[in-house]
Amino acid sequence: MDNQPILSIIVPVFNEQGNLSPLYTELKGVLQKMDISYEIIFIDDGSTDNSFQELSKIHADDKSVKVIQFRRNFGQTAAFAAGFDAARSEFILTIDGDGQNDPNDIPTMMNALQDGNYDFVTGWRINRKEPFIRRLFSKTANKIISRITHLEIHDRGCSLKLFKSEIINNIRLYGQLHRFLPELASAIGVKLIEIPVNDRTRISGKSKYGSISRTPRVVLDLITVSYLLTFFTSPMRLFGSLALVCSISGFVIGGIMAFLKFYQGIIGGWEAFHAYEIGNRPLLLLAILLIVIGVQLLMMGFLGEMIMRIYYESSDKPTYYIRETLD
Repeated sequence: MDNQPILSIIVPVFNEQGNLSPLYTELKGVLQKMDISYEIIFIDDGSTDNSFQELSKIHADDKSVKVIQFRRNFGQTAAFAAGFDAARSEFILTIDGDGQNDPNDIPTMMNALQDGNYDFVTGWRINRKEPFIRRLFSKTANKIISRITHLEIHDRGCSLKLFKSEIINNIRLYGQLHRFLPELASAIGVKLIEIPVNDRTRISGKSKYGSISRTPRVVLDLITVSYLLTFFTSPMRLFGSLALVCSISGFVIGGIMAFLKFYQGIIGGWEAFHAYEIGNRPLLLLAILLIVIGVQLLMMGFLGEMIMRIYYESSDKPTYYIRETLD
C-alpha cells in the first residue's frame, strides 16, 4: 500500500500453520467492511512447522500483508515489539495468531477509540474457553496485579488490544512486559477502557504462549513494572525508605542491648556489668548487619538518583507527556 494506513494489525505467530489462513480471511473480511486502509503484520516467532510458508502464500496474494520472520523463537513480547517497530499507522491492534480472538470485535473497539475519550482499548474475555483451574488462576493473578499496580483490569492475558501508535513510541518492551502494556501506558497518563470481547476455541494446534511455566517470569516482570510505575523517576524514595527502616531497626536493637548492659551495671555493680556480655550475642550482630545494609541501601539510592539524571539528560528523555495543546 502506497499511502500510510490508518490501522496496523500485529499478529505474533508460533507454529500456527492451521490457523493462519482462516484468521487472515476473517481479518480481511472485517477490515473491508470497515472501509479503512490497513496493513496486517505477521511476525513468525521462529516457527518449526510450515507457518512461514503459509504466510508467504498470503503475502503473495495480498500486498497489504507484511511478514517478519525471526531467526529463532524470541517470545511473544519480542514479536509484538518487532511489529510495533514495523507499523506505519495511526492506530495499532494486537491479536493472537491462534484464532481465539474474534476479529468481529475490532469495529467495536475502533469505535470506542475514535470517540476521542480513550487512547487505549483492551479486551476482556468474559466467556473464556479454558479449563476452570486456568480461569481461576488467571482471575486471582489479575486481582493481585490490579491491587499492586492500582489499575483495575479483569483480563491482562487477552492479546486483543487497540491503541494509538504514539503511545508505543514511549514504551520499550522486553521480558514478558507485553502483558503489562496497559500499566506501562497508564504511567504516561493514557486513558484506558476495557470492553467485553468474544473468546473462541482454537481450530488447530495447542497453546504455546499461555503456559503456566512462564509464571515466574511474569512475576519478576510484575515487580519491574511496579517499580517503574512507582519509583522509576525517584529511586531514593524506595532505597531511602528501606535504608531508614534497616538503620533505625539496627540502632534500636543495638541501643536496647547497650542499655540492658549498663542497666545491669547500675543495679548489680561492676561485676554484673562485665557478666552481661553482648559481644557474642546474635542480636548485636543483627543490629550491626542492619546498620550496614541501611548504609548500602542509602548509597544505592544515591547511585539510582545519579543514573536517572544521566538517563534523562543524556538521552533528552521527557519527564512529561502532553496529550493536547491549544494555542
